[in-house]
Amino acid sequence: MTAPDFWETGASGRRYSRAYVLDVLEERHKAPPAEAWEASDFHCRELATDVYLLTYTLAFNGRRTRRTTIWQERAGGWTALYHQGTVIRDS
Repeated sequence: MTAPDFWETGASGRRYSRAYVLDVLEERHKAPPAEAWEASDFHCRELATDVYLLTYTLAFNGRRTRRTTIWQERAGGWTALYHQGTVIRDS
């Protein structure tokens, strides 16, 4: 579900290629850890025809991040173009 030129900016600020992200997901799938993920605060906004910005908050292992994904509807279905995670610091 990712575009060939997909890339991600992680919560660390590092940039990750599509190939890297898919490799990490494949490794995690081999031995999935027991993790409790909680997603909330979903919002979706149309940016252009068939292009949408999805934002949400993710709580995982005591860390909260804001997540953003840009999706595009194509002939083959929905495709992720870009994803970013930003750590929420306690104020």
